[in-house]
Amino acid sequence: MTNRMWGGRFAETPSEIMEEVNTSIDFDKRLFAEDIAGSKAHCKMLAATGIISADDAAEIRRGLEQVQSEIAAGEFTFSRSLEDIHMNVESRLAEIIGPTAGRLHTARSRNDQVATDLRLYVRGVIDHLDEQLKGLQRALARQAKAHADAIMPGFTHLQTAQPVTFGHHCLAYVEMLGRDRERFAGARKRVNENPLGAAALAGTSFPIDREMTSRELGFASPMRNSLDAVSARDFAIETMAAAAICAVHLSRFAEELVLWTSAQFRFIKLSDRFTTGSSIMPQKRNPDAAELVRGKAGRVIGALVTLMVMMKGLPLAYGKDMQEDKEPVFDALDTLSLTVAATTGMVEDLQPDRDALRAAADSGFATATDLADWLVRVLGLPFRAAHHVTGALVAKAEAKGVDLAGLDLGEMQAVEAGITEDVYSVLTVEASVRSRRSLGGTAPENVAAEAARWLKLLG
Repeated sequence: MTNRMWGGRFAETPSEIMEEVNTSIDFDKRLFAEDIAGSKAHCKMLAATGIISADDAAEIRRGLEQVQSEIAAGEFTFSRSLEDIHMNVESRLAEIIGPTAGRLHTARSRNDQVATDLRLYVRGVIDHLDEQLKGLQRALARQAKAHADAIMPGFTHLQTAQPVTFGHHCLAYVEMLGRDRERFAGARKRVNENPLGAAALAGTSFPIDREMTSRELGFASPMRNSLDAVSARDFAIETMAAAAICAVHLSRFAEELVLWTSAQFRFIKLSDRFTTGSSIMPQKRNPDAAELVRGKAGRVIGALVTLMVMMKGLPLAYGKDMQEDKEPVFDALDTLSLTVAATTGMVEDLQPDRDALRAAADSGFATATDLADWLVRVLGLPFRAAHHVTGALVAKAEAKGVDLAGLDLGEMQAVEAGITEDVYSVLTVEASVRSRRSLGGTAPENVAAEAARWLKLLG
């Protein structure tokens, strides 16, 4: 039989291949709540404007509520021959209330319907992700507060650079996640525009009230061009871009967890809750949760690319290509939500090894910059000259097998005669981090104050 929802023009049934390539119900059925919410708002508006009667609107609403209950209870039978969630809901509505169901589709199209559904869905996911990211920020800020004075090496090029604190390192990710939340919030503003009423592409001749449907669905305003309303997917692309950037941030943190839990670092410990063992090596404790967070970033980034490539060659207005927007959006946002949850769990679970962190901070001549700064501040050397002197002293210490503080005063004065005993006051990692009191610096009092500020902001 033909698809009875649009079969008047067609005399033959679609081929099996056409049905297979055309159907989307297998994945877009998850939009049922958004689809029914949009239909309820549209129905209420049709009645308020006199386009359908109040009695018909009441019957439609009753039927829609029954459909929603059946889907929520797992009692609904989805039909692939009906293609998508819109047709499935409308078909079942007709079974429940009869021909009156046909009035619901007055002054709308699947084109504006699907755009509305996806905007409602993406808006809801953004709100959920914002709460999740806020929770991850809170977990990191708590670790920062607890370990504001735990000294560790800071790295550039993965080489020891200068001492920092573990709390300072945690707060770097709090800042990054804050920008992620801002990006999602910006995307949400552009998501929150109402395409419903644009119909297929040209608007409608019926006297609809798009401001009313916008209010009913919580949209800030109706979209002002019907062609744009049905064809725009930049709201999804922008959301996916924010998701991809966030996934990169989570992946970078996950990579650090992988390094830090290794036998070569031993900076932190993760419990059995977020690690696994080996099938043949009983000593292993593998940071699989972190590795999976790192790996899943590729899926989110790939979904963004998929969406952009899909849209790049499409003329206005709607093309069936756009059916391909949903699977990457669903997969990427599901994946990001899972990785945020996993990362939050690891942050709450991890235990820094303060002794290992402190010992690592003492290696690699981490206070060399402090020595150079002392030469500038106390002896008045130009920084480039101080840099040269410090480099020579590092080479001398390295050859002797000691750190900078292990050189005696005579050895230092042989390189720069003006050096005094006071230089040793800046050569400890504790003195180094205490001195970094500039705004954004790693001084423990800075870190403690910043962690407290964030915790207050996050609630």
